[in-house]
Amino acid sequence: MKKSTQIVFLAVALAASAHHTFAQDTRHVTEPVIPPACTILFAGLSSHGGDLAEGDESHLDTGRIQKAIDACPPAHAVVLKAKGAFNAFLSGPLQLRTGVTIQVDLNAILFGSRNPRDYDVTPGSCGIIDQKGHGCKALISGEHAKNAGVMGDGVIDGRGWAKLLGENISWWDLAQEAKVKKANQNCPRLIMLVHCDNFTLYRITLKNPGNYHVYFSQGNGFTAWGVTINTPRTARNTDGIDPASSTNVTIKHCYIHAGDDHVAIKANTGGPSTHMTIAHNHFYTGHGMSIGSETEGGVSAIRVFDLSIDGADNGLRIKSNSSRGGRVSDVVYEDVCIRNTKNPILMDSNYPYPGGARDKFPSFTGIVLRKVGIFGGGKLSLQGFDAAHRLEITLDNVTIDGSAPARVTAAHATVTLGPGPVNFHPSGDDVQVMGAPGTAIHNSCSDKFVPMPAK
Repeated sequence: MKKSTQIVFLAVALAASAHHTFAQDTRHVTEPVIPPACTILFAGLSSHGGDLAEGDESHLDTGRIQKAIDACPPAHAVVLKAKGAFNAFLSGPLQLRTGVTIQVDLNAILFGSRNPRDYDVTPGSCGIIDQKGHGCKALISGEHAKNAGVMGDGVIDGRGWAKLLGENISWWDLAQEAKVKKANQNCPRLIMLVHCDNFTLYRITLKNPGNYHVYFSQGNGFTAWGVTINTPRTARNTDGIDPASSTNVTIKHCYIHAGDDHVAIKANTGGPSTHMTIAHNHFYTGHGMSIGSETEGGVSAIRVFDLSIDGADNGLRIKSNSSRGGRVSDVVYEDVCIRNTKNPILMDSNYPYPGGARDKFPSFTGIVLRKVGIFGGGKLSLQGFDAAHRLEITLDNVTIDGSAPARVTAAHATVTLGPGPVNFHPSGDDVQVMGAPGTAIHNSCSDKFVPMPAK
């Protein structure tokens, strides 16, 4: 073979390798563009210290915003805009329409109502604790609304910390009380999307939901680009972005500070989750870059790269159990820096979840961690379910910096080390370790950890 031909073959092979490693969303995703306005709505309320005056709580903008959404032609945006001292909108549930974007403009805030009755699925179902849950509509919902979006440089604030109207309890108080009582809270999510193909979140700041920030289910095509999520770590069940039983998902250039999973890829009875790219993101407090706990639909072709996790409870986590387990395969994490995190790596096949053990056994195979630096110690857990449902994982250039104690536990796992360095050796019940790791220097993460944006 001629040298020039060899070079061509090598270039093709490298390109294919790069595609396999990084480009798992099969779409060609570029930075979104805010569509032209169909309507501009000006704020009629003023925010004081990040909230509204008590007397403004009955001045809902729900009707005029929904009317504008319903009248807006596809490929256009309803713009919520500040005007002078008036910068706030107050709304109950809004319903997206095909092709229509809600744009919250710079300096504008869309607040969620504090009245549980505004969110009732059935009379009296929201703002209570029961055994069913799911009694609240989301602040923004979409059902079969293709090519819709939520964009802009403003803020959407669910006010999860604030007391509900006429009550001495907040959405977050309800969530905590439900945990103690081993029941379910009925609190509204911020954005809930079902069968909303090609949905876009762009540049928006999301804060303080009663429950999840964003839930995207059974869709083909979801992009979150330049999104900031900023909710306290004490706010229970406030996941950042959860794609569920969906395909072709890209989450890029986002900053996520939450009280639960930063990102949680789920696959329930609605089908598999596959072809997802999570890249160039920064995570802070929260429960990790997670897969599960619902994996029964199957999860595959996931690529996570250029990620920092700083001060979280968990870092890279795959969680499931025998009541909701399935196959998780072909998952690659690359170029990840984790600092001051309790569980930097947590592969958990027996995640505690109420409902009892059944026969939906989790299986984690084809899991690859490459160029992962861990700083500040913590616990690394590599736990397969049993001898028949093992964890199969490769650690390639995965290092712990040694500045704090680190503990490694493993069971029912086949672990391949190398070719890059790995400066710890997993062991435990039914653990097989293979490979020959190198002895190169630790990963450098000096430029990875950045503060949350000031906005």
